[in-house]
Amino acid sequence: MKYIRWGFIGCGEVTEIKSGPAFSDVEGSSVVAVMSRTKSNAKSYAERHHIKRWYTDAQQLIDDPDVNAVYIATPPSSHATYAIMAMKAGKPVYVEKPLASNYEDCARVNRVSEQTGMPCFVAYYRRYLPYFQRVKEIVKNGVIGKIINVQVRFACPPREIDYAAPENLPWRLKPEISGGGYFYDLAPHQLDLLQDLFGVIVDAKGICANRGGLYSAEDTLSACFKFENGLPGSGSWCFVGHESAREDRIEVIGDQGIVSFSVFDYEPIQLVTSEGKTQITVPNPPYVQLPIIEAVIHHLQGFGLCTCTSVSATPVNWVLDRILGKF
Repeated sequence: MKYIRWGFIGCGEVTEIKSGPAFSDVEGSSVVAVMSRTKSNAKSYAERHHIKRWYTDAQQLIDDPDVNAVYIATPPSSHATYAIMAMKAGKPVYVEKPLASNYEDCARVNRVSEQTGMPCFVAYYRRYLPYFQRVKEIVKNGVIGKIINVQVRFACPPREIDYAAPENLPWRLKPEISGGGYFYDLAPHQLDLLQDLFGVIVDAKGICANRGGLYSAEDTLSACFKFENGLPGSGSWCFVGHESAREDRIEVIGDQGIVSFSVFDYEPIQLVTSEGKTQITVPNPPYVQLPIIEAVIHHLQGFGLCTCTSVSATPVNWVLDRILGKF
Protein backbone atom coordinates (compact mmCIF):
# COMPACT_ATOMS: atom_id res chain seq x y z
CA MET A 1 0.00 0.00 0.00
CA LYS A 2 1.34 3.43 -0.96
CA TYR A 3 1.95 5.61 2.09
CA ILE A 4 0.69 9.18 1.69
CA ARG A 5 2.85 11.82 3.40
CA TRP A 6 1.07 15.16 3.43
CA GLY A 7 2.40 18.66 3.45
CA PHE A 8 -0.03 21.43 4.49
CA ILE A 9 0.12 24.85 2.85
CA GLY A 10 -1.81 26.91 5.38
CA CYS A 11 -2.51 25.84 8.94
CA GLY A 12 -5.38 28.01 10.11
CA GLU A 13 -8.69 27.29 11.81
CA VAL A 14 -10.02 24.83 9.21
CA THR A 15 -7.02 22.53 9.71
CA GLU A 16 -7.54 22.58 13.46
CA ILE A 17 -11.20 21.57 13.70
CA LYS A 18 -12.43 20.27 10.34
CA SER A 19 -9.67 18.54 8.44
CA GLY A 20 -6.21 18.33 9.99
CA PRO A 21 -6.63 15.43 12.42
CA ALA A 22 -8.37 13.31 9.77
CA PHE A 23 -5.21 13.04 7.66
CA SER A 24 -3.55 10.99 10.39
CA ASP A 25 -6.67 8.99 11.27
CA VAL A 26 -6.69 7.17 7.93
CA GLU A 27 -4.43 4.15 7.63
CA GLY A 28 -1.43 4.75 5.42
CA SER A 29 -1.43 8.52 5.83
CA SER A 30 0.26 11.13 7.99
CA VAL A 31 1.24 14.79 8.00
CA VAL A 32 4.99 15.36 7.75
CA ALA A 33 5.28 19.11 7.11
CA VAL A 34 3.28 22.33 7.38
CA MET A 35 3.72 25.83 5.99
CA SER A 36 2.46 29.26 6.97
CA ARG A 37 3.75 32.65 5.90
CA THR A 38 3.75 33.53 9.61
CA LYS A 39 6.65 31.76 11.32
CA SER A 40 4.96 31.60 14.72
CA ASN A 41 1.84 29.97 13.24
CA ALA A 42 3.78 27.30 11.37
CA LYS A 43 6.03 26.51 14.35
CA SER A 44 3.12 26.41 16.82
CA TYR A 45 0.99 24.15 14.64
CA ALA A 46 3.88 21.74 14.02
CA GLU A 47 4.73 21.52 17.70
CA ARG A 48 1.14 21.09 18.89
CA HIS A 49 0.43 18.34 16.35
CA HIS A 50 3.83 16.63 16.55
CA ILE A 51 4.73 17.33 12.93
CA LYS A 52 8.41 17.04 12.07
CA ARG A 53 8.99 20.03 9.82
CA TRP A 54 7.55 23.48 9.23
CA TYR A 55 8.20 26.12 6.60
CA THR A 56 7.36 29.74 5.79
CA ASP A 57 7.87 29.23 2.06
CA ALA A 58 5.42 27.12 0.02
CA GLN A 59 8.01 26.11 -2.57
CA GLN A 60 10.24 24.67 0.13
CA LEU A 61 7.38 22.52 1.41
CA ILE A 62 6.51 21.36 -2.10
CA ASP A 63 10.17 20.51 -2.76
CA ASP A 64 10.46 18.51 0.47
CA PRO A 65 11.30 14.98 -0.79
CA ASP A 66 9.35 13.41 2.07
CA VAL A 67 6.11 15.15 1.00
CA ASN A 68 4.25 13.24 -1.74
CA ALA A 69 0.85 14.99 -1.53
CA VAL A 70 -0.14 18.58 -0.73
CA TYR A 71 -3.16 19.98 1.10
CA ILE A 72 -3.90 23.63 0.32
CA ALA A 73 -5.81 25.41 3.10
CA THR A 74 -5.29 29.07 2.20
CA PRO A 75 -7.75 31.76 1.06
CA PRO A 76 -9.10 31.09 -2.47
CA SER A 77 -7.01 33.69 -4.31
CA SER A 78 -3.87 31.56 -3.86
CA HIS A 79 -5.44 28.13 -4.44
CA ALA A 80 -4.67 27.97 -8.15
CA THR A 81 -1.07 29.16 -7.73
CA TYR A 82 -0.21 26.62 -5.05
CA ALA A 83 -2.10 23.79 -6.76
CA ILE A 84 -0.27 24.39 -10.04
CA MET A 85 3.10 24.60 -8.24
CA ALA A 86 2.47 21.25 -6.54
CA MET A 87 1.18 19.45 -9.61
CA LYS A 88 4.10 20.67 -11.73
CA ALA A 89 6.35 19.20 -9.03
CA GLY A 90 4.63 15.85 -9.55
CA LYS A 91 2.53 15.93 -6.38
CA PRO A 92 -1.26 15.48 -6.19
CA VAL A 93 -3.25 18.10 -4.31
CA TYR A 94 -6.31 18.43 -2.11
CA VAL A 95 -7.63 22.00 -2.13
CA GLU A 96 -10.07 23.76 0.16
CA LYS A 97 -13.28 24.97 -1.45
CA PRO A 98 -13.99 26.84 -3.61
CA LEU A 99 -11.35 25.61 -6.03
CA ALA A 100 -10.34 29.20 -6.85
CA SER A 101 -11.57 32.79 -6.55
CA ASN A 102 -12.82 32.80 -10.15
CA TYR A 103 -13.80 30.44 -12.95
CA GLU A 104 -10.76 31.23 -15.12
CA ASP A 105 -8.34 30.03 -12.44
CA CYS A 106 -10.31 26.79 -12.14
CA ALA A 107 -9.79 26.20 -15.85
CA ARG A 108 -6.04 26.79 -15.39
CA VAL A 109 -5.89 24.20 -12.63
CA ASN A 110 -7.71 21.66 -14.79
CA ARG A 111 -5.33 22.21 -17.70
CA VAL A 112 -2.27 21.67 -15.53
CA SER A 113 -3.83 18.61 -13.89
CA GLU A 114 -4.41 17.10 -17.34
CA GLN A 115 -0.94 18.04 -18.59
CA THR A 116 0.90 16.66 -15.56
CA GLY A 117 -1.35 13.69 -14.87
CA MET A 118 -1.57 14.80 -11.24
CA PRO A 119 -5.03 14.59 -9.63
CA CYS A 120 -6.52 17.62 -7.92
CA PHE A 121 -9.26 17.04 -5.35
CA VAL A 122 -11.49 19.72 -3.81
CA ALA A 123 -12.89 19.78 -0.27
CA TYR A 124 -16.60 19.61 -0.99
CA TYR A 125 -16.77 17.26 1.96
CA ARG A 126 -20.50 17.57 2.54
CA ARG A 127 -21.14 15.21 -0.38
CA TYR A 128 -19.56 12.44 1.67
CA LEU A 129 -21.23 13.11 5.02
CA PRO A 130 -23.89 10.61 6.17
CA TYR A 131 -26.44 13.45 6.59
CA PHE A 132 -26.31 14.42 2.90
CA GLN A 133 -25.96 10.83 1.73
CA ARG A 134 -29.35 10.23 3.36
CA VAL A 135 -30.84 13.18 1.46
CA LYS A 136 -29.39 11.80 -1.78
CA GLU A 137 -30.87 8.39 -1.04
CA ILE A 138 -34.35 9.90 -0.55
CA VAL A 139 -34.13 11.82 -3.83
CA LYS A 140 -32.58 9.05 -5.94
CA ASN A 141 -34.94 6.37 -4.65
CA GLY A 142 -37.97 8.34 -5.82
CA VAL A 143 -39.43 8.77 -2.34
CA ILE A 144 -40.79 12.21 -3.30
CA GLY A 145 -41.41 11.29 -6.93
CA LYS A 146 -40.26 13.31 -9.93
CA ILE A 147 -38.33 16.39 -8.90
CA ILE A 148 -40.13 19.55 -9.94
CA ASN A 149 -38.23 22.43 -8.33
CA VAL A 150 -35.34 23.24 -6.00
CA GLN A 151 -35.14 26.24 -3.65
CA VAL A 152 -32.20 27.50 -1.58
CA ARG A 153 -32.77 29.95 1.26
CA PHE A 154 -30.09 31.32 3.53
CA ALA A 155 -30.26 34.32 5.86
CA CYS A 156 -28.33 35.43 8.92
CA PRO A 157 -27.54 38.62 10.82
CA PRO A 158 -24.15 40.35 10.48
CA ARG A 159 -21.26 39.01 12.51
CA GLU A 160 -19.46 41.26 14.97
CA ILE A 161 -16.38 41.34 12.74
CA ASP A 162 -18.48 42.69 9.86
CA TYR A 163 -18.60 46.08 11.61
CA ALA A 164 -14.80 46.41 11.61
CA ALA A 165 -12.88 49.07 9.70
CA PRO A 166 -12.15 48.07 6.07
CA GLU A 167 -8.53 47.16 6.82
CA ASN A 168 -9.62 44.83 9.64
CA LEU A 169 -12.37 42.95 7.81
CA PRO A 170 -11.96 39.17 7.43
CA TRP A 171 -10.54 37.97 4.11
CA ARG A 172 -13.91 36.45 3.25
CA LEU A 173 -15.23 40.00 2.80
CA LYS A 174 -12.41 41.03 0.49
CA PRO A 175 -13.39 40.00 -3.07
CA GLU A 176 -9.81 40.26 -4.32
CA ILE A 177 -8.94 37.42 -1.91
CA SER A 178 -12.15 35.40 -1.56
CA GLY A 179 -13.75 35.97 -4.95
CA GLY A 180 -16.77 37.65 -3.36
CA GLY A 181 -18.33 38.16 0.05
CA TYR A 182 -19.86 35.51 2.28
CA PHE A 183 -21.76 34.27 -0.77
CA TYR A 184 -18.52 33.05 -2.35
CA ASP A 185 -17.61 31.29 0.90
CA LEU A 186 -20.91 29.59 1.80
CA ALA A 187 -22.91 29.13 -1.41
CA PRO A 188 -20.30 26.78 -2.98
CA HIS A 189 -21.28 24.04 -0.53
CA GLN A 190 -24.97 24.44 -1.40
CA LEU A 191 -24.38 24.54 -5.15
CA ASP A 192 -22.02 21.57 -5.11
CA LEU A 193 -24.55 19.45 -3.23
CA LEU A 194 -27.26 20.36 -5.75
CA GLN A 195 -25.06 19.62 -8.75
CA ASP A 196 -24.08 16.30 -7.21
CA LEU A 197 -27.80 15.51 -6.95
CA PHE A 198 -29.13 16.90 -10.23
CA GLY A 199 -26.20 17.42 -12.59
CA VAL A 200 -24.42 20.49 -13.84
CA ILE A 201 -26.13 23.89 -13.80
CA VAL A 202 -26.10 25.19 -17.37
CA ASP A 203 -27.76 28.57 -16.91
CA ALA A 204 -27.67 31.01 -14.01
CA LYS A 205 -28.59 34.64 -13.44
CA GLY A 206 -28.46 36.80 -10.35
CA ILE A 207 -29.40 40.12 -8.83
CA CYS A 208 -26.84 41.28 -6.27
CA ALA A 209 -26.91 44.18 -3.85
CA ASN A 210 -25.22 45.66 -0.83
CA ARG A 211 -28.08 46.53 1.52
CA GLY A 212 -26.26 46.70 4.84
CA GLY A 213 -23.47 49.07 3.86
CA LEU A 214 -21.03 47.38 6.24
CA TYR A 215 -18.49 46.43 3.59
CA SER A 216 -18.05 46.68 -0.18
CA ALA A 217 -18.92 43.07 -1.09
CA GLU A 218 -22.47 42.03 -1.99
CA ASP A 219 -24.49 41.05 1.07
CA THR A 220 -27.90 40.22 -0.44
CA LEU A 221 -28.49 38.09 -3.54
CA SER A 222 -31.30 36.44 -5.46
CA ALA A 223 -30.69 33.96 -8.26
CA CYS A 224 -32.37 31.56 -10.63
CA PHE A 225 -30.69 28.66 -12.38
CA LYS A 226 -31.37 25.60 -14.53
CA PHE A 227 -29.77 22.16 -14.39
CA GLU A 228 -28.72 20.15 -17.45
CA ASN A 229 -31.82 17.94 -17.07
CA GLY A 230 -34.10 21.00 -17.31
CA LEU A 231 -34.85 21.23 -13.59
CA PRO A 232 -35.33 24.88 -12.50
CA GLY A 233 -34.05 26.22 -9.21
CA SER A 234 -33.79 29.44 -7.27
CA GLY A 235 -31.85 30.82 -4.34
CA SER A 236 -31.76 33.76 -1.97
CA TRP A 237 -28.93 34.75 0.34
CA CYS A 238 -28.90 37.56 2.90
CA PHE A 239 -26.00 38.12 5.28
CA VAL A 240 -27.31 41.28 6.96
CA GLY A 241 -30.83 40.28 8.00
CA HIS A 242 -32.49 40.41 11.40
CA GLU A 243 -32.07 37.45 13.73
CA SER A 244 -35.75 36.62 13.22
CA ALA A 245 -35.03 35.91 9.54
CA ARG A 246 -32.22 33.42 10.21
CA GLU A 247 -32.61 30.43 7.89
CA ASP A 248 -30.50 27.62 6.44
CA ARG A 249 -32.62 25.48 4.18
CA ILE A 250 -32.79 23.71 0.85
CA GLU A 251 -36.14 22.40 -0.33
CA VAL A 252 -36.40 19.74 -3.01
CA ILE A 253 -39.97 19.62 -4.29
CA GLY A 254 -41.29 16.51 -5.99
CA ASP A 255 -44.67 15.55 -7.41
CA GLN A 256 -45.16 13.13 -4.50
CA GLY A 257 -43.63 15.04 -1.61
CA ILE A 258 -40.92 17.37 -0.42
CA VAL A 259 -37.62 16.94 1.40
CA SER A 260 -35.96 19.87 3.14
CA PHE A 261 -32.65 20.03 4.94
CA SER A 262 -30.02 22.45 6.23
CA VAL A 263 -26.49 22.68 4.89
CA PHE A 264 -24.59 24.20 7.79
CA ASP A 265 -26.70 23.50 10.89
CA TYR A 266 -27.52 19.81 10.20
CA GLU A 267 -31.06 20.21 11.49
CA PRO A 268 -33.16 17.02 11.18
CA ILE A 269 -34.11 16.24 7.58
CA GLN A 270 -37.80 16.95 6.99
CA LEU A 271 -39.63 14.53 4.69
CA VAL A 272 -43.29 15.09 3.80
CA THR A 273 -45.30 12.73 1.58
CA SER A 274 -48.91 11.56 1.43
CA GLU A 275 -47.98 9.13 4.21
CA GLY A 276 -47.19 11.97 6.59
CA LYS A 277 -44.32 13.99 7.94
CA THR A 278 -41.05 12.43 9.10
CA GLN A 279 -38.03 13.93 10.83
CA ILE A 280 -34.74 12.14 10.17
CA THR A 281 -31.69 12.73 12.38
CA VAL A 282 -28.34 11.66 10.94
CA PRO A 283 -25.15 12.18 12.98
CA ASN A 284 -21.90 13.19 11.31
CA PRO A 285 -18.32 12.19 12.26
CA PRO A 286 -16.36 14.40 14.71
CA TYR A 287 -14.07 15.65 11.93
CA VAL A 288 -16.44 16.54 9.11
CA GLN A 289 -13.79 16.12 6.42
CA LEU A 290 -12.87 12.59 7.50
CA PRO A 291 -15.04 10.74 4.92
CA ILE A 292 -13.78 12.72 1.93
CA ILE A 293 -10.15 12.69 3.11
CA GLU A 294 -10.42 8.92 3.45
CA ALA A 295 -11.77 8.78 -0.13
CA VAL A 296 -8.90 10.96 -1.39
CA ILE A 297 -6.27 8.84 0.35
CA HIS A 298 -7.75 5.58 -0.92
CA HIS A 299 -7.85 7.06 -4.42
CA LEU A 300 -4.15 7.97 -4.19
CA GLN A 301 -3.37 4.51 -2.80
CA GLY A 302 -4.99 2.95 -5.83
CA PHE A 303 -8.04 1.18 -4.41
CA GLY A 304 -10.76 3.83 -4.39
CA LEU A 305 -12.30 6.66 -6.36
CA CYS A 306 -12.91 10.19 -5.09
CA THR A 307 -15.38 12.08 -7.26
CA CYS A 308 -14.67 15.54 -5.79
CA THR A 309 -12.10 16.55 -8.39
CA SER A 310 -11.17 19.94 -9.79
CA VAL A 311 -13.23 19.08 -12.88
CA SER A 312 -16.39 18.44 -10.85
CA ALA A 313 -15.72 21.53 -8.71
CA THR A 314 -15.27 23.97 -11.59
CA PRO A 315 -19.01 24.31 -12.48
CA VAL A 316 -19.58 25.68 -8.96
CA ASN A 317 -17.29 28.63 -9.69
CA TRP A 318 -18.98 29.10 -13.07
CA VAL A 319 -22.36 29.44 -11.37
CA LEU A 320 -20.99 31.74 -8.66
CA ASP A 321 -19.42 34.03 -11.24
CA ARG A 322 -22.56 34.05 -13.40
CA ILE A 323 -24.74 35.01 -10.42
CA LEU A 324 -22.29 37.76 -9.47
CA GLY A 325 -22.22 39.03 -13.05
CA LYS A 326 -18.49 38.51 -13.53
CA PHE A 327 -19.19 37.47 -17.13
